[in-house]
Amino acid sequence: MPQIINDYVLWIAPIFSFIVAQMLKYVIYAIQYKVLRKERLTGAGGMPSSHSSGVCTLITVMALSPQAGFNTPYFALALIFGLIVMYDAAGVRRASGLHAKVINMLKESIDEYEQERLGEEQNQPPTDDYQSTEKLPTKPLKEFVGHTPLEVLCGAVLGIIIGYLFV
Repeated sequence: MPQIINDYVLWIAPIFSFIVAQMLKYVIYAIQYKVLRKERLTGAGGMPSSHSSGVCTLITVMALSPQAGFNTPYFALALIFGLIVMYDAAGVRRASGLHAKVINMLKESIDEYEQERLGEEQNQPPTDDYQSTEKLPTKPLKEFVGHTPLEVLCGAVLGIIIGYLFV
């Protein structure tokens, strides 16, 4: 076990893979939307999935490493860990991004309604209608947190390729 932990490839390759995926995400976003957003260098979501890339590099390096291999518990742990990360990226985190989008739309509608109502109330006496006493957060929720299955797949392929290049 200590020899595997000290093997620099097991540490460097997944980190390198993650960084490459983040840089690709920045470039792909810039080409697709014709705008440079620094947030894409560090943000979650987008093409390709850097989480998938990193864990698939780890899985590949574990499978091909002379210290580990396909028939070891280390490879099994890496594989299970990777599958959980990719499922989470395309499932739970994607759903939370979609929820954030809907919540942001609802907040925008509420803000518009309250603005209209404020304009009307200046010339009318107060009523017993709904009045918001709590302020909603002004900053929109992040919508770019998860991945489509295609983004996860592309991240996985990138990670496998980088893993092969390191071993």
